[in-house]
Amino acid sequence: MAGIFLLLTAATTIVMVFARIAADTDQPTFAASLRAIADNRAMYGLSGAARVLSGVTLMAAAWYLLRTWIIRERLATQIVPALFVVSGIVTAVSGALALALAATVDVDLTDPHIGIPLAQSTETITDLRWLTGKIGFTLMGFALLVATPYQWKAGGLLRYISVVTAAIGIAMLFIWFDAATVMHRISGIGIFAWLVVIGIMLLTGRIERQFAKMSESTHAGR
Repeated sequence: MAGIFLLLTAATTIVMVFARIAADTDQPTFAASLRAIADNRAMYGLSGAARVLSGVTLMAAAWYLLRTWIIRERLATQIVPALFVVSGIVTAVSGALALALAATVDVDLTDPHIGIPLAQSTETITDLRWLTGKIGFTLMGFALLVATPYQWKAGGLLRYISVVTAAIGIAMLFIWFDAATVMHRISGIGIFAWLVVIGIMLLTGRIERQFAKMSESTHAGR
């Protein structure tokens, strides 16, 4: 179930990114961005809805991860699913704020009696959506960094994946730097690929088998 929900997180993330790009709301000025949201309300709203769903599915995946014997026997840490939960909550809030913008920004911003008050009232929502989106992404990056040593210790394919996990986690922390556009693209593609690969490995039981081998070798060594 954790694997299924991670795959759903990857799917909703793709929808979110596609809809956000299609809405083309990243404009040079705040007023232009609001106009773009008003003109492309359906796609921007779809992006917000997908963001909410991605947060919910990530929380669901974390809940199932916490129930695994791997966590119970402390072969892995509870910190990773805990970070997933918080990241999912913040991401869902960010999506809800985007939905609020899509629902309310629907006036002629050239009218000084309507446009200016609207811009003032929505600026806080816009800033919060921006902030929560970045915090959710950052927490996901921290989760990957925390998971890295446990993947390394598990051995097998997970040991090779752990190197990529660490690289993606570090790249995700650059979300706070607007100039690091290359890192943003790398981290975006990377986290999608990570969700798909780890989701499939959880779904097929490959991760469970790898940790079982590690546990057996540890007990044999004792």
